[in-house]
Amino acid sequence: MEDNRIIKVFLDDDPKPFAAFAPPVKIVFDSTKIPDGKHTLKIVAKSSNGVEGVREIPFVVRNGPAISVVGLKENEIIDTQIPITINAYGSETNDFFVIRGSETPKAIPAWVWALLIIFVAFGVFYIIMYWSPELYKSFF
Repeated sequence: MEDNRIIKVFLDDDPKPFAAFAPPVKIVFDSTKIPDGKHTLKIVAKSSNGVEGVREIPFVVRNGPAISVVGLKENEIIDTQIPITINAYGSETNDFFVIRGSETPKAIPAWVWALLIIFVAFGVFYIIMYWSPELYKSFF
C-alpha cells in the first residue's frame, strides 16, 4: 500500500502552504521572518486513506523590543498633565543575570508604605508606654 500521508502548514489566511512534509516531522519555526502581531498557524494533515484533519493554532509574534509605559494605563481617563515614562528594551543582550524589566522604574506599592507606617507607629507607641527613667540608671 502506498503511503500518501502529507502534512501542510499554512500561515494566516494564505491559500498556499509554506511547508509540506511527510509525517512524522520536526521543524524549526522562525518567527523573525514574519511581522509582529497576531497570527494563526493552520496545519492540515491527510491520512493514507484520504481523510483530512485540520488544526489551527493562534499565536502572537513580538520580535521587536518590549515597550513599558509608567504613568498611563489603557483606557484611562485623564484631565490634567501627567508625567509618563516610556522604556523599550529588547532581548539583544546575552546576559543571564539581567532581571527582565529592571530598567523600568516602578512605584513602591501602597501596602509596603502601610506596613512601614504601622511598624514605626508601634515602635513609637511602645517607647511612650514603657519608657521609664528608672530602667536606665547607672549601676554604679
